[in-house]
Order: sequence, then structure tokens, then C-alpha cells
Amino acid sequence: MLLKELFTLGGWAMWPLLIFSIVTIFLILERILYLVIHNLKTEDIKEKLLDSIDDGKVDEAIVYCQSFTKRRLASHIFLSGLKVHFLGEHRMEKSMETEAVEQINKLEAGFDLLVAIGSIAPITGFLGTVSGMIGAFQSIAVASEVNAQLVAGGIFEALITTAFGLSIAIISITVYNIFAHIVDKFSARIEEAGNELITRILIHNARNGM
Repeated sequence: MLLKELFTLGGWAMWPLLIFSIVTIFLILERILYLVIHNLKTEDIKEKLLDSIDDGKVDEAIVYCQSFTKRRLASHIFLSGLKVHFLGEHRMEKSMETEAVEQINKLEAGFDLLVAIGSIAPITGFLGTVSGMIGAFQSIAVASEVNAQLVAGGIFEALITTAFGLSIAIISITVYNIFAHIVDKFSARIEEAGNELITRILIHNARNGM
């Protein structure tokens, strides 16, 4: 059957499911574009910064971070800590943590809506199924003759919304978990690199009596 025919058979519940599917597709495409545009690599920047710090060139490290565009998220997180390196370990940690939270919140924009759709879509589908089943049994009640075709046809139409609702939920939850995994890995790399940078700065300062 054509998708249009299935949509018509599904009844009123197909309309909110259509909206959920459009929103889901939009969110997925928008987040993919955002993640592609914004570079989440950290290792290359970290190594360059560590070399500069070991050479006692913290100012050079700051300039290096400033050379990147806003799309290189790790550079701005590290930069926030390097700028206040002279204020001590706690201040560096706090600055990088604040910046990291801000950047990660931007990466996770729309995640809550994906989860919400993943929860609401199947419930909407079930509601459409229940509504369809009520209609099917009502048809059976008023029919002078009840046959298998009448019963099966009503149940078939009712279950369409459940299938659509579950499909939307599977897609939205699966994609959410993939996105969340990417962000979690970035967060872990940032935390590890940030701790290493702070440690190197503290060692350098201790060696130079700062």
C-alpha cells in the first residue's frame, strides 16, 4: 500500500504523528549539520598547548587558541582556562568547566525534544489504535452479519498508528543515543585534556617558583 493510503486509513492520530515525524527529521538534520560544522577534535590542540607550556610559552599557547574560529570548540574551552592561569588551579578549572558546560549545552540543543518525541509518539500511536478499535467494534455491533473480513479490516486500520508511532520512537531514540554518545566522548576528552593542561601549568609554575 502507498504511504498516502496508510495515512488515510490511520485516521486522526496520523496527523500528530506526521508532525512528530517532521520535527524529528528536522532535529536530526539540524544536529548532524551542527556536529559536522563544529570540530570536536581535541588531541591536536592539546599536544600543541602542552609543548608551548613545557617551553614556558603560555602566552604563545593563548595566541594559538585565539587563532581558531568559534567552530573549534576545544580551543575556546582551553583558552578560558589559559587566560586565568596566573590565578591558580581552582580558577582555571572553574573557567574551563563553565565554558565546557556552555559549549556542551549548545551541542545538546534539541536532545530533550528528541527524547520527548520518542516517548509521546508511541503513546499517540496506541491512542489512535484504541480509537480505531473502538470504531471497529462499533461497526461489528451494528452489523447484521459479522465476518472475518470486517473484524480483520478494522483491526488492520487501528494498528497502523501504533506502527507509525513506534517507528518514529525507534528513530528518535536511536539517533538521540548516537548524538549523546558523541557529546559524551567529547566531554570526556575535554575533561582529560583540561586536567593535563592544568597539571603541566602547575608543574611549570612550581619549577619557576611562581
